[in-house]
Amino acid sequence: MRLQIKGRHVELSESVKEYAETKLSRKLDKQLAEPTQVELELWEEHNPSIAEPHVAEGTIWTKGPTLRARESATTYEAAIDQLVDKLDRQVKRYKEKRRRHDVALRGTDMAEPEPTPVEEIERELLG
Repeated sequence: MRLQIKGRHVELSESVKEYAETKLSRKLDKQLAEPTQVELELWEEHNPSIAEPHVAEGTIWTKGPTLRARESATTYEAAIDQLVDKLDRQVKRYKEKRRRHDVALRGTDMAEPEPTPVEEIERELLG
């Protein structure tokens, strides 16, 4: 898993970056293949009427669909916790769908049936 952490119009502290990196790697590293790109973007809403101004948005680029989640909370750490849980559920669902699809493909016989020889057909019709 290749992780990229960005701050949109905000300077992120090292503690927030380390926290995000450990949380994401602990939950998602086992489930995702090595070349998978994961991006985490953090920013703060400046509207005073918004109760949870710290926003975390995560994007995972897989071979199939792009998985995306967005969470907001009172602190970056809380937003990251909620985001990681949501992304974890999405990754598990994606992996299960791929596993079911692979099993279904392996279970079916993709080869065409061999044609019946002419002699056998004649025997059945005449005999």
